Amino acid sequence: MDRVLIESLGVDTVIGVYDWERRITQRLLLDLELATDIRPAAANDDLSQTLDYAAISERIARFAADHAFLLVETFAERLADVLRNEFAVAWLRLTLRKPGAVPNAGAVGVCIERGTLAEGNGCA
Repeated sequence: MDRVLIESLGVDTVIGVYDWERRITQRLLLDLELATDIRPAAANDDLSQTLDYAAISERIARFAADHAFLLVETFAERLADVLRNEFAVAWLRLTLRKPGAVPNAGAVGVCIERGTLAEGNGCA
């Protein structure tokens, strides 16, 4: 199975458990791997036959703007559900980072995988 990549996508959202975090937006950074078969799109040079990473990126930005969660875990889980349902993604890996959340760390975050790969292990 092939994978479409979106790396270091920045979105702003209300995220955090502290009162001051509920009053501001913070930047999250996302890396995604989305399983798909790119052969039909490549054979016909046709965007409609693959995952449109621009449309996916725009949807993620809207999701971030429209929601406010306490936990990055909740953000990641709910976003994974949205992407799998709205874009018919059978499998995805989502890494979400919250920069500056902990002193002396570049970022904290989670990495989740949802769904199943249809064939093989895909790209490294």
